[in-house]
Amino acid sequence: MKLKKFFTLTRAGIIESLQFRLGTLVIIAGNLLYLIVVYFLWKAIYASAGTDIVNGMTFSDTLIYLVLATALFNFMEMYIVWDMGRSIQSGKIAIDLLRPLEYRKYLFWSCSGSFVTQFFFTFLPTFIVVALVTKGAIHMGINLVFFVISVVMAVLINYSIDFLVGTICLYTESIWGINIMKQVIVMLLSGATIPLAFFPEQLDFVRLLPFASIYNVPLELLLSGGTGMKIKEVLSMLGMQLFWCIAMSCISKLFWKISLRQITVNGG
Repeated sequence: MKLKKFFTLTRAGIIESLQFRLGTLVIIAGNLLYLIVVYFLWKAIYASAGTDIVNGMTFSDTLIYLVLATALFNFMEMYIVWDMGRSIQSGKIAIDLLRPLEYRKYLFWSCSGSFVTQFFFTFLPTFIVVALVTKGAIHMGINLVFFVISVVMAVLINYSIDFLVGTICLYTESIWGINIMKQVIVMLLSGATIPLAFFPEQLDFVRLLPFASIYNVPLELLLSGGTGMKIKEVLSMLGMQLFWCIAMSCISKLFWKISLRQITVNGG
């Protein structure tokens, strides 16, 4: 019965996403412009380096990584921080808290419809194009299974971080600056903007942070499939993701329960 409630919210989310097709097209156009900039930027970086391989990655490897990272970002981003901020500022949060479904679950499943639409509109087409154009750069094997498992945990980690940041709005009643800062930190330390392979050795600890589990880990599992990554390495990466999945979920839940004492309802 619970699953039926969740799927109903997912279905409603899909319908809502399809109502704003122009917005999706604008996002796709913006991403294409971003990828064009990324292409010429990294082409210049490799040209100035005077070598075909930088930090173990060729220009082709780097470009494939960043293209798929952009597609993953579009697929996993739910913008719940903005939704929470608006709900708290308008007072709608009071109605949401009265629903028979726990607010954290309600918010996740309400946004889950965007996963379905973004998967078919952005990630899947990008994945197919990259696989066809690169002619085998993405190994089609057991790594795809590991990738799917990793992406599921990445979604949950990303959601917990967003929910944690959104909860701060209960204290500040303004979320814009905090969310922008969060996006910059996550995009940089997750490998979505710069592959973590390019980070200096002094910053190796970044791989142990929850941000790396959002984009870097899934992409490494996907793109390293053809190089024979040892099962021990795979399990270590998935284990780290599972740890952060549980840890961030517990932290965000605890912070939400504590922060509810600070709630004030604005609006009519």
